Amino acid sequence: MSPEKPRLRSKRSGVEFEEERAWITFYRRVGQDTAIATEVLAQLEADPEMKRSRLALYLCCKESLRTHGALQARNRRIGQFVRRLCQGLFVVPAHALRRAVHLGGDIAVECLPESAQEPAAPQVRQLTQEPEFAQAHSAFAAQATLPTQAAEVTPSRSSRSKAAPSAA
Repeated sequence: MSPEKPRLRSKRSGVEFEEERAWITFYRRVGQDTAIATEVLAQLEADPEMKRSRLALYLCCKESLRTHGALQARNRRIGQFVRRLCQGLFVVPAHALRRAVHLGGDIAVECLPESAQEPAAPQVRQLTQEPEFAQAHSAFAAQATLPTQAAEVTPSRSSRSKAAPSAA
């Protein structure tokens, strides 16, 4: 016999040993994967005895989920900041420039000098000197004065209707 003490063998079976190894891997994995942390947490909350025996794993799962939530909130805030920054740097100035160009065009048109004479006036003078257009113009002027003279001579319908009952 050797003077060394014989090594005492664990009284756990192979299944219990593998079960313990699986739980140990969960300790490492719950910090990295929130899906596993959520499932392990649900299992531990379902069995109070298991929760008492693996309290550290339960707390690791809670911490992992809390850290994941904090990271998501941080990423949301950063994304919101970047969206607002891009809107302030690109979108707002583009809208302001478009509005300024639109209003500037109207202002530029109003700033143009007024033409001293109508561009069509020389053409009209030249056409009125031609005999056929002069004749058409005088005929039109004569027709324009006839209806006004006829209206003065012919009594209106309302005055005729008033005169009719007194004549009867």
